[in-house]
Amino acid sequence: MTIAPKLRQYLDIFDVDYTLVEHPPSVSAMQSATLCRIPPQQVAKAVLLDTPDEYLLAVLPSDRRVDLEEFRHEPGGKPRLADEQELAEVFYDCAVGAVPPLGVGYGIPMIIDDSLWDQPDVYFEAGDHRSLIHVDRGEFARLTRSALHGRFSERWADME
Repeated sequence: MTIAPKLRQYLDIFDVDYTLVEHPPSVSAMQSATLCRIPPQQVAKAVLLDTPDEYLLAVLPSDRRVDLEEFRHEPGGKPRLADEQELAEVFYDCAVGAVPPLGVGYGIPMIIDDSLWDQPDVYFEAGDHRSLIHVDRGEFARLTRSALHGRFSERWADME
């Protein structure tokens, strides 16, 4: 399929070495990982958070979820998950639910969960529900060098 135009522009500016991995239509980053036979911890998903002052893009492995309690001491209090309409407005050239984890390209500050840095390769949504972009950890670090880092996720199984 295609890469979202704004995302392609960002990748081109940084002259990123990447490959495009096509797959059958999926409804989530976790399902994309399964369809492509990629370990889910290597597929980065993006979750748009609405804080009192601005949006913040939380980036974490697809087998984890954002623990909003980890943000409780931030100025203004705990953020909320942005809704689909907000996602469509911010990531206007992407399908809802296929948001790439490169908020900087869209003018959105980012925070990356430290658990993602354990992976040698990172895959992420290309802006549709049919393709992933594959980069090595070094390229992903270069693309996200302005992002904040921290531990703010938990495994889906830990919720039960």
